[in-house]
Amino acid sequence: YIISYESLSSGQDYKSFYNAIKSYGSWAHISKFVWAIVTDDKASEVRENLKSFLNPKDRIFVIRSGGEAAWKDVVCSSEWLKKNL
Repeated sequence: YIISYESLSSGQDYKSFYNAIKSYGSWAHISKFVWAIVTDDKASEVRENLKSFLNPKDRIFVIRSGGEAAWKDVVCSSEWLKKNL
């Protein structure tokens, strides 16, 4: 899954949110507000789990990956993306 979120609150500490993403085991931090994870959970289950670590005004978008992808200058390993997307 690709997870995108947007913080609409200032001063929020997102360490718990990041740790929740990392708890899925296989993950990559693609860019500032975009992550990828590998899980058998449904998108709605991922959203429900992660939104509990966000502020009520924050936004989150979870989508199953698996189609064609292209990127440039991502934060994570391109090899991870090639293998897992």
